[in-house]
Amino acid sequence: MIINRVIPCLLLRNKGLVKTVKFKDTTYIGDSINAVKIFNEKEVDELMFLDIDATNKKTEPPYKLIQNIAEECFMPFCYGGGIKTIEQIRKITKSGAEKIAINTEAFKNPQFIKNASDEFGSSTIVISIDVKKNLFGKYNVFINGGKKKTHSNPLDYAKKVEQYGAGEIIINSIDRDGTMTGYDIDLISTISDNVNVPVIALGGAGNIEHIKEVIKKGKASAAAAGSFFVFHGRRKAVLISYPDYEEIKRVLA
Repeated sequence: MIINRVIPCLLLRNKGLVKTVKFKDTTYIGDSINAVKIFNEKEVDELMFLDIDATNKKTEPPYKLIQNIAEECFMPFCYGGGIKTIEQIRKITKSGAEKIAINTEAFKNPQFIKNASDEFGSSTIVISIDVKKNLFGKYNVFINGGKKKTHSNPLDYAKKVEQYGAGEIIINSIDRDGTMTGYDIDLISTISDNVNVPVIALGGAGNIEHIKEVIKKGKASAAAAGSFFVFHGRRKAVLISYPDYEEIKRVLA
């Protein structure tokens, strides 16, 4: 039996939390540890932290921050950002993260996925795929924090990373990021129908019905979201929240 999940996705920049719109227009949200404390109170099942600058700045993962998050966090969490070596994964897992999200390096070197999966188990290795449409409606995979177009089809690439040992796949729509207009259901359902590992939908959630739609129609195993959990009201005031148990139960029923 597949257990669907609803996952807050928190973006890191300089160890603080930010939110983006279409991978641009960054807004500072607050302190990561404070956010973890709030999500603890909300009894969230899982968290995701993605460092949006690590790849392009070629920085090491913030091991101390990951450790601080792990010490405060009541739930399992995934960390991603600039990961290129087995040793980095080892340090991150020792710091307390249960899952590792890999993006750019996985595309450049698919063998890295297999090596990581063999070393740590496929359930630890999550491959994040950033996707954007061109003017003609064709989907392309992007790397380097959404800055570099690869000319690769996301479905073909998703199948490839599954073959190399990915335990889960995040499909992140650059076009929908931060818009709160709903997930790209066509994109998510296409991937979900053609791979056998869990697909995590990311990009576009604005309300609980969007989450329901991507799980029911998009067939996603999990719905991840950022803006939906950190903004409130038309003016987008920062207010970290999470649906209560009855809402989640209704969505996942």
